[in-house]
Amino acid sequence: MKKRFTGSKILSLKALPLYFKRNPFLKIALTSFTILLIVSITANTAANNKRLKKLAKSHWAFQPMSKEGLPAVKNQHWVKNRIDAFVLNQLEERKLTPSPEAPRRVLIKRLYYDLLGLVPDPDRVQQFESSTSPTAYEELVEELLASPRFGERWGRHWLDKARYADSDGYEKDRPRPNAWRYRDWVIEAINSDLPYDQFSAQQLAGDLLPNPTSDQRLATAFNRQTLTNTEGGTDQEEFRVAAVFDRVETFGAIWLGLTLGCARCHDHKYDAISQKEYFSLYSLFNNADESNTNVSTSDLAQEEYEQNLKRFLEGEREFLDHLQKRQRAIEGELDQHLKALSKKIETGEIAPLEILPTLPTSFSTSDNTQLVSKGDGSYLATGPAADKGTYVLEYSFPKTPLSGVRLDVLADPQLPKKGPGRAENGNFVLSEIRLELITKGKAQKISFQSAKASFSQNEFAVSKAIDGKDDYGWAISPKMGSNQWAEFTLKSPLLPKDHQDSTIRIHLVQNYRNPHRLGRFRIRLKAGSDPDLKKETVSILKKSANELSPRERQQIVSYLASKDPQSRAQSKKLADYQKGRPKAPSMRVRVLSERKNNRRKTRILERGDFLRPGEEVHSGAFAILPPLKKPEQSPWLSRLELSHWLFKEENTLASRVSVNQVWKHLFGVGLVDTMEDFGIRGTSPSHSELLDWLGKEYRELRWSRKALIRLIVHSATYRQDSKHRPEVQNQDPKNRFLHRQNRFRTEAETIRDLTLDVSGLLSTKIGGPSVFPPLPPGIAELSYANNFKWNTSKGEDRYRRGLYTFFKRTSP
Repeated sequence: MKKRFTGSKILSLKALPLYFKRNPFLKIALTSFTILLIVSITANTAANNKRLKKLAKSHWAFQPMSKEGLPAVKNQHWVKNRIDAFVLNQLEERKLTPSPEAPRRVLIKRLYYDLLGLVPDPDRVQQFESSTSPTAYEELVEELLASPRFGERWGRHWLDKARYADSDGYEKDRPRPNAWRYRDWVIEAINSDLPYDQFSAQQLAGDLLPNPTSDQRLATAFNRQTLTNTEGGTDQEEFRVAAVFDRVETFGAIWLGLTLGCARCHDHKYDAISQKEYFSLYSLFNNADESNTNVSTSDLAQEEYEQNLKRFLEGEREFLDHLQKRQRAIEGELDQHLKALSKKIETGEIAPLEILPTLPTSFSTSDNTQLVSKGDGSYLATGPAADKGTYVLEYSFPKTPLSGVRLDVLADPQLPKKGPGRAENGNFVLSEIRLELITKGKAQKISFQSAKASFSQNEFAVSKAIDGKDDYGWAISPKMGSNQWAEFTLKSPLLPKDHQDSTIRIHLVQNYRNPHRLGRFRIRLKAGSDPDLKKETVSILKKSANELSPRERQQIVSYLASKDPQSRAQSKKLADYQKGRPKAPSMRVRVLSERKNNRRKTRILERGDFLRPGEEVHSGAFAILPPLKKPEQSPWLSRLELSHWLFKEENTLASRVSVNQVWKHLFGVGLVDTMEDFGIRGTSPSHSELLDWLGKEYRELRWSRKALIRLIVHSATYRQDSKHRPEVQNQDPKNRFLHRQNRFRTEAETIRDLTLDVSGLLSTKIGGPSVFPPLPPGIAELSYANNFKWNTSKGEDRYRRGLYTFFKRTSP
C-alpha cells in the first residue's frame, strides 16, 4: 500500500525534493517564477538607474552655476550689497517687504553670538549704541573677526562635522589623550583664515603635499576621528574597513552634501551613484594607513621654543667665534707645528689608532682543550673542556704604540647553538683578560683602563672582565649564535722604542661554573696612541705648509686645535653650553599616511561585507560629477587629487555646500534646508540664484571664510529685525524668503559658555588639553566596566568653554 503525503510532510523541507519528483509541473512553474522574478528585479534596477541618471542630469545641484546677473529690484535704497538684491527680488515677486534693521543692542548681541558664541560686554554695547560713526557696524564686525574667540566658535561648528571626540568609542572607549591637538589646529587654522580649499586639502591629504610640514600632517587627524575598536578578539581588518567607510561617507556629507551610505551595499536608491562608483571613491582612502607623527604641542609653545632657540644660537655663536679665533692663531704658526708633529710621528711617540692583523707567535691552554686555527686569525676550541681554564696567546711587540686589545667572538656551526661559546646554549663567560709584557723572561702586568663591547648580558658587563676578579665576567645572552666583539684599552700606550726586545702575552681566563668557555675567537692588537690622528693626516704631513690645499690645511689645523690646551678648554665650555640647547615641544598624534609600497587593491564588497570581496575597481568619482583625472606624473590617483578636484571651477558641489553651511550658522537654516543632502531627495534651495552667486563669490574671495562671513553679515538681509510679522504669516510661514531675520535658540553646547561668560567665571585660556568640569554623578559611570574616572579639573580649567570639555563617546 502506497504511502500518501500529509500536509505536514508537504511543508517539510526534507519532503520537498520527493514532492517535486512526483509533481514535475510544480517544479517547472516554481523555476519559471524564480527566473521571472530575477529578470523583473534586474529590469527594474536597470530602469531605476536609467531614471536616476536622467533625473541627475537635470537636478539643480549637479548643474553649472547660474550665469544670470543681479536681479532688478524696486527698493534700491534697502540694498547694502548683492545678497540683498537676490533676497529682495524674491520678496517683491511675492509683494512682501523686508523688515527694518534691528536695533543696535540686538545687532551687537547677534554678532557676538554668531561670530564668537559669547555675550558682549555691557560697556561695549553702550559704546556701540551711542556711536555716531557711520562705520561703527563695520568696525564691530572687523573687531569680532579678528578675535581669537572667532576660531573657537567656528571651530566648534567644524569639529561637529569632523565627528571629533577624546575617546575611541565602542565598548572599551579608551581615551585619546592627544586628540585635542587636532582641535587646536582647527581653531588656529580658522583664526588665521586659512583658505577653505587649503583647509580642506590639508585635512584630507596633508601628508601628500610637497614637503609637508608637521602641522600639515597633523591636519590629517581629521581622518582619525573615526571609532577604534580595542576589544579582545576583534578582526582588525573588519574595523579598518569600517573606518574607511566612515571617511568616505563623512567626505560625502561635508564636501559634496550627498548621502553615500546607501551605495556601500547597493546602487543608491535615490541618487545616481552606483556601488561601483562608491568603491572607486573608497579606493582613494583605502590606500592610507593609520599612523603617528610628532608635532609641536601648540603654536604658542613653538613660538616660545623658536625664540629660546634664537637666543641659544646667539650664545653658541660667541663660543664658536672664540674657537675660530684660536684656530686662526694656530694657522699663523703652522710651519712650526708641522715640524714638531712630524718629529713625534717619526719617533713613534704618536700614531693613528688601528687594528693590526697580527697573528700570535704561540698559543696554549691550561687543560686538554685544543685550539685549531681557522685561517683568518681566529681559533676554534675543540676537545674536552674543563669547567675552568685559560687560553694563553703570545705576540711580537708591534712597530707602533700599543694601545689595547680587540677580542672577536665568532659564531660557528661546530659549536652548540652556533656558539660563539661552548656552553649548551652557545654562551661563554670571559672571567678576566690579562696582558703581560715579557722582557728578558720577566713578566710585567699591564693594566687596562676601560672596556667596551658590541653587547653585554645583564649582570655580565664587559667591564667585569678587567675588574681583577676571576668569577663573573663578560657574557652575551641572549645574543648567542651571532658575532660579537669587545675592546680593551690600556691606561697609556706602550711605545715601541721602549720595548724593542719585548713580547706580549694575553691570558683569557674562563673560571665560570660549567664549561662556559670561548668556542671560536680572534685576538688582534690595537695600535696607535692618538684617537684624533687619522692616517690621511699623517700622509699630509709629508708636505710643507705652502703645498697644502685649503682642505688639507683645515684638516691639520683642526687636529692641532684638538691638542691645543686653549682650544680644548674652549671646546669644553662649548660642549657644556650645548647641553642646555632648548628642546622642541613635541607630542605624538594620530594621523593618516599614504602607503608607498604594497598598495591595497580595492574590490567591491558585496552588501558591504568585508569578507565578500568582488570585482576590482580603480580610483575615481561619480559619473554625475566632473571627471577626476589622474595627474600625468603619477601612476595613480590619491587623496590629494581628490581635494584639488573638489575646488575646480567645473565642480559646483563643494562651493554650494560650503556656503550653505556658513549661511546656516548665520540664519539658523540653510538656503538648502537639508544640509547634508543636496541629492534628489533633498530640498531645493529657497534662493537658487543667490546660492550660486555666493558659491562663485567664495571662489573670487580666494576661499576666505572671514571674507564670506563679512559679506553676509554686512548685508541688510542679515541685519533685519527678527520680530514676528503676523501679516505675512500665510505668504511666508517659515520665513524661507527671509522677510525678517530668523529667531533661533542658542545651541545646547554654548548655553553653559554664555552662563559662565555673564557670571564672569569663563576662562580666557585658548587651546590645550581637554578639561573635566564638574559633572553630575552617574554619568562617567556609564563607561565600560566603570573604567573611566572623571577627575574634576581645578582652577580656571573648571570654567573653560564647552569646546574644551573632554568628550567621551560612551558618556556624552
